[in-house]
Amino acid sequence: MSGRVALVTGASRGIGAAIAQRLAAEGCFVLGTATTAAGAADVTAALGEHGMGLELQLRDPASIDAALKRAADGREAPSVLVNNAGITQDNLLPRLGEDAWQAVLDTNLGGVYRLTRKLLRPMMRGRWGRIVNVSSVVARMGNAGQTNYAAAKAGIEGFTRALAQEVGSRGITVNAVAPGFVETDMTAALGDAAREALTERIALGRLGRPDDVAAVVAFLASDDAAYVTGETVQVNGGLHMA
Repeated sequence: MSGRVALVTGASRGIGAAIAQRLAAEGCFVLGTATTAAGAADVTAALGEHGMGLELQLRDPASIDAALKRAADGREAPSVLVNNAGITQDNLLPRLGEDAWQAVLDTNLGGVYRLTRKLLRPMMRGRWGRIVNVSSVVARMGNAGQTNYAAAKAGIEGFTRALAQEVGSRGITVNAVAPGFVETDMTAALGDAAREALTERIALGRLGRPDDVAAVVAFLASDDAAYVTGETVQVNGGLHMA
């Protein structure tokens, strides 16, 4: 993957940061996005000479255009795209307001549409591309209080399969990775009892690590995965088997 340019959304922490570091280690120049200028600066510091951070709001087309314009300064267009960024606004459906529903769908699914559409034409001209969309185990198994999040992630998997059929003839693969429960800021907030109960449901007996997900993303972004497209790879330690 030496010399490739990769764009990773939500790269300032957690799974996104691990993906950005792994792709940089594989030889990519990584453009990592964050929602704030401070977050983008942190990404730049973490990647050093192997990449840079970009401030980007996935719900704002103008923000996407500005970030991509800055990224294009003397560089090739990204031929690897990892749509990782996402938000949660959890609640049981009777209490889930329109704003919370729309924010999650428009960020998690709408953001994938907006950014992928922008980067697809350069990949098509170059007749090579790797698109990896980060879904979630809840897209298949569901999760109470997350109808908005589960719907968005299930939509990502459908988007992945449809786009794979559209662009396969141009040498572009489109796949998804569906993590289970991973050691991040969100799971760190769980109490000991909740973590123990969750771990008991996982066949491998532990929560995932961001690097577990990053390794699968790196494979799907590589030439070794040239004949894999339209797939969703479950990375959940056996929490859900389908």
